[in-house]
Amino acid sequence: MLSNQRSMLPRARVFVVAVLAFSLVGTALAQPGGGRGGRGGGFFNRTGEAQVPDTVAMPRPSQEELARARELFDEFVSGIEGDDRALLERYPRMLEVTTPVNTAIVPNLSQGFRGRHADNLAARSSDTELLLMGDSITDFWRQDQGPYAGKPVLDEYFGHWKIANFGIAGDTTQGVLYRLQNGEGEGFSPRAVMLMIGTNNTGRNSAPEIAEGVGAVVLELERRFPEAKILLLGIFPRGAAADNPARATIAEINSIISRLDDGETVHYLDIGEVFLDDDGNIPASVMSDALHPSPEGYRLWAEAVQEPLTELMAQ
Repeated sequence: MLSNQRSMLPRARVFVVAVLAFSLVGTALAQPGGGRGGRGGGFFNRTGEAQVPDTVAMPRPSQEELARARELFDEFVSGIEGDDRALLERYPRMLEVTTPVNTAIVPNLSQGFRGRHADNLAARSSDTELLLMGDSITDFWRQDQGPYAGKPVLDEYFGHWKIANFGIAGDTTQGVLYRLQNGEGEGFSPRAVMLMIGTNNTGRNSAPEIAEGVGAVVLELERRFPEAKILLLGIFPRGAAADNPARATIAEINSIISRLDDGETVHYLDIGEVFLDDDGNIPASVMSDALHPSPEGYRLWAEAVQEPLTELMAQ
């Protein structure tokens, strides 16, 4: 190794550490530290991120780590001279590295869903007993016919309750957060809420980010409906084959959000296995597109939640 190459190594190491340190600082600025403890913990910061329960919050740097990160970066900058120093002084933000905010917890509703949101706002009801919240998989409980008809099953199993369905096909955790924070369910006092959300986030967010999104939705539901019990469903399996990459992501999400079960208000239930055959595949008769339940799939869903949901409704 040439002598000038050897002399560059320590400086290169410091540069890498400094960039990583500054990344930590940027992360903290974009996503501040976790909550104050318990279910009421979490954060709400200048980027508009919603509160997240500590039980599902991703690790974030402590104040001590941030202080050390700043020291490392300052040490690096102080050792630069000549043209390099002039370059940094000319463009002081050129080395700034930040971690993007978690979009899964920033309330935001697609423009295409605003009409459905308006419909939900108009559906004010003080006598709703059961609120259904989610995306298309929940939305299609209202379909009378077709490959994803869930309404006949809903009427058969749960028709004795007054139900409001706030599922919107294609929605995400951030969409549900927006809808709840902008009036959906105002005036409602449901005895229970059945929630499943997050599968539409899998194409854009990591499993830990989605889990934070689900946790933020749960906190929002607790605030909006303090007397309601929440039946939090694990995200259903998707992809026909057992080795579909989406399965691992969903399993990771479900493993994290299961921690939200407090045995009192929030009750987690993973019924994903009822949709699978002995080899772990999703039969076309259960989900013709390996994502949305068929009438048979909705029946499996209803049978799996009928008893625990009835118990929650009775509390």
